[in-house]
Amino acid sequence: MKIKKSFFFIFSICISFWFGCSPSPDLENTRFATKPVRIQPDYSELIIPPNIAPLNFRIKEAGSQYYVKIHGPLAPSIQIQGKSSVIRIPLNEWKKFLRANKGNSYQVEIALKDSTGNWIRFSPITNQIAIDSIDSYLTYRRLGPLYTLWKKMGIYQRCLENFHESPIMINQLTQNNCMNCHHFCNSTPEHWLIHLRGGPGTAMLLIDGNEAHKIDTKTAFNGPVAYPAWHPAGNLVIFSANRLLLFFHSIGEPRDVLDRASDLVVYNISTNILTTTSQIASLERMENWPAWSPDGKYLYFSSAPKLETFEDPSEQDLAYHKIKYDLMRVSYDEKSRTWGELELVLAGSEIGGSINQCRISPDGDFALFTVSLYGNFPIYNSSADLYLLKLSTGKVKKLELNSESTESFHAWSSNGRWVVFSSKRVDHLFARPHFAYVDENGNSSKPFILPQKNPKYYDTCLETFNVPEFIREPVQISVKHLAKAAYQNAKPVELDPKWIPVQKKKEEQISSPQPQ
Repeated sequence: MKIKKSFFFIFSICISFWFGCSPSPDLENTRFATKPVRIQPDYSELIIPPNIAPLNFRIKEAGSQYYVKIHGPLAPSIQIQGKSSVIRIPLNEWKKFLRANKGNSYQVEIALKDSTGNWIRFSPITNQIAIDSIDSYLTYRRLGPLYTLWKKMGIYQRCLENFHESPIMINQLTQNNCMNCHHFCNSTPEHWLIHLRGGPGTAMLLIDGNEAHKIDTKTAFNGPVAYPAWHPAGNLVIFSANRLLLFFHSIGEPRDVLDRASDLVVYNISTNILTTTSQIASLERMENWPAWSPDGKYLYFSSAPKLETFEDPSEQDLAYHKIKYDLMRVSYDEKSRTWGELELVLAGSEIGGSINQCRISPDGDFALFTVSLYGNFPIYNSSADLYLLKLSTGKVKKLELNSESTESFHAWSSNGRWVVFSSKRVDHLFARPHFAYVDENGNSSKPFILPQKNPKYYDTCLETFNVPEFIREPVQISVKHLAKAAYQNAKPVELDPKWIPVQKKKEEQISSPQPQ
């Protein structure tokens, strides 16, 4: 017992020496620095959820000692002092602090001991803690940033209230195939799906609770499908069927994608029948990126006229640069399974770009979408920005959260107050999840990157994150179970006999996308 007591006494002395070798600075009587403090990531002037993981950061100023005080109007402050410029906020203290100060602003005060041995303080950082929580989990795909490095990939889930990340599906178990387009019905893991390309077989895994079913979505009308959108009732999923071409530029972003033909198709889960209608599968137009309204009464999607040729030598340019998608919608009656008249919601020409990846807010008030100079694949286009359309008034605006780099693959939280999107703003190469608050008037706050336990994490992470999707609870079905399902024989869907696409030539059949 004496040995144990002596050990803990010595250990306590060592800890005190390391973290408390000098008393905390008297901030009131410490001189101010002549410039703002630099921290990485930039967690300043934010609105943050009251249930987010600690916003750990690194102080990018030279010093021999560092002191950080996080305080708000309520609850004890959090104080951290030591020799390291890496500031890791204790999880339990942070959770208590957020709960106590919910709805209030708080300050982060930073001081350091400079080369002369004197303490200097910086102007405090002020952030706001929102009333509205964020969904507890985020899912995303991780893969290499280049087309040659995609062979190692996986779908992961991350608890946003701490730093725990776990794999949902990894392609090392399925012959290093491509997997994409994971999508959840109503932000829950009870019903969701994922597409597999190659490996043990190109198909869709349809998950119902703890059961996974392998479905072959190819028919005489379409190849493997992509870009899913669950009907909120959970009985239908609508997909795009595309004929995409990945090609390369010698200047700027090396990759580009051309969609040469696309239609939307509807899969009825209970009947295993795939069908469509002329409003969303026109011979004269290309339809893409479907999204349901939260009440299931409208289907929104991108649509552009087909081009006779994708090259225009007379203009010494490529005609595909002229492709600008419009935002369309069509009404749907679930009981009668009938479609209404096609409506133009917003023309791409009105805002000087191409509209893609529309997502409707959970309250049905807003449409959030990307606008890029041309085409349908904004993640490769540095011009891609996020826009918001108020559906009741038709007022559209470019959101405040945009940067000079690519913003794409966005999603709403289930309460409609938070958005997540993949942004390349950090280094213009890797897409990282960023979050922003959107108020009832459609105003967005300054975005912040997904917090990590080690604030230097993104300096060495050589993977890109895309297709971020919120879920309220974690996926429970195991990786092993999903991998086993991937090797099953796929159940083929049936093509609706009422839909006879006699106009479609066999050589024009469309297939699944391969670009990453």
